[in-house]
Amino acid sequence: MQEHTKRPHHGRIDFKGLPNTRDLGGLETVDGRYVRPGLLLRSGALFFATSSDIDRLLEEDHLRAVVDLRGDDELAELPDPMDRMPHVSYLHADVLKDAIEGISQDVAARARLEKVHSSDADPALFMETMYPRILLGESGVASYRALMRRLLETTDGALLWHCHVGRDRCGMASMLVEQALGVPMDAMEDDYLATNLYTDVESDERSAANPRFIRAAVAGVKRAFGSLDGYLHEALGLDDADLAELRGRYLE
Repeated sequence: MQEHTKRPHHGRIDFKGLPNTRDLGGLETVDGRYVRPGLLLRSGALFFATSSDIDRLLEEDHLRAVVDLRGDDELAELPDPMDRMPHVSYLHADVLKDAIEGISQDVAARARLEKVHSSDADPALFMETMYPRILLGESGVASYRALMRRLLETTDGALLWHCHVGRDRCGMASMLVEQALGVPMDAMEDDYLATNLYTDVESDERSAANPRFIRAAVAGVKRAFGSLDGYLHEALGLDDADLAELRGRYLE
């Protein structure tokens, strides 16, 4: 995993209650441009944000939109503090609503599926199997399409997307945003794996960010759409003008 000088600490913002909130700013694209800082933020659940964290998001990052990729059960237990951010738009885009249960923080559902799908000989196999479904399931496609639309609609200030930890659903969202901006795959993998450095949620071989997982997701997308760009165009409905708009707005 490499750390780049224009994005120290993988873009991590030193919030008090949000250990895995990171700025995509500083990521380099294949054509030598860089993602503008302070506009594209990835995170875990905002429920844990302190008052000072929220003040920084509003006053320093000029947060304008939040996209919450979690399920209804997670929202009920750990709702985002949108009452403290009344001028920030909120979009609930449940990536796994109609997909196989298992990534959600519903422990009982996860345990049932792991009993069926996990392998003691290969503990990571369950998540490797799940990752392509995050992107290819009907709810995943709809949610990531909604995220991209909200990116296009947010013409000033920052947009933040998150799941519970900021690893799986958020990690795939971040990969798609980075692909749309022209970030190379090795940098996307590094950004995904950096969650292991910053999350305060206990993880193990089954759940920690793993290059096998992101590569399985990419392979699944390539089988279905030919490439990540094919997924952006065909599944998420982005055309060349949309990509040009995103790159014009978010690159320097």
